[in-house]
Amino acid sequence: MTIQALVVDDERPARNELCFLLEQLPDVAITGQAADGLEALKLITELKPDLVFLDIQMPGRNGFEVARELLAQHIETYVVFVTAYDQHAIDAFEVNAVDYLLKPVEPVRLDRALSRVRQQLSLAHKSTSTNRIDRELQQIVRYISAQEERREQVAIKVGQHFQLVPSDDIIFASLVNDVITIVTSRLTGIANYRTLDEFHSILDPAVFWRVHRSHLVNINKIKEIVPWFSRNYILKMKDDKGTEIPVSRSQTKRLRAHLNL
Repeated sequence: MTIQALVVDDERPARNELCFLLEQLPDVAITGQAADGLEALKLITELKPDLVFLDIQMPGRNGFEVARELLAQHIETYVVFVTAYDQHAIDAFEVNAVDYLLKPVEPVRLDRALSRVRQQLSLAHKSTSTNRIDRELQQIVRYISAQEERREQVAIKVGQHFQLVPSDDIIFASLVNDVITIVTSRLTGIANYRTLDEFHSILDPAVFWRVHRSHLVNINKIKEIVPWFSRNYILKMKDDKGTEIPVSRSQTKRLRAHLNL
């Protein structure tokens, strides 16, 4: 993994010296340089570097002000302060700096700071990967659960008895006076569900469409589509009676797109 680094210092010789040391390292790439705090904030926002080497004493905004602004804006980048003065060390860690280097920067000390950065980046990468995998697993579990909840057979009350019918045999279901009537190719009965939404939840949503607040249809059991007023449609179903079911305005667009009307 290559560390994208930004070097910020108001003194060009100091920037050049640090950049020279960083260029000797195979896993560090210098994405830019800044000479003051305002330019640093602009480049950090644009370039989104992994790491910023930040001088403290600078004109305009100093290094601490830049670091506090990064925290306030929730900008995720690691900061290593580089300064000629050691009295700021405690303050540096109060703004979540990874390390604190004194000028002139020694290669051994720079390598130690970069080791800390590499460790932090590795932990962050593992955390992100774990979260992504967890999300994907949750999606798979939800999909499998939904598949398992869908019924291949549905119990329909006919007279005093319940009969099991394959869900694919259902032509449509209608809600009238709080009673859900189910029509199949062989029989008509009553569903033991309180609402049409509840009944719909056990069926395959790709096959069974809620075309109207009172009607649920199997789109594979539509015999004919009849244009109606205001560019709406009436569906003639494949049951013995050729039952006509209205399509609500909100579902008309979906039906047109699906059947290329």
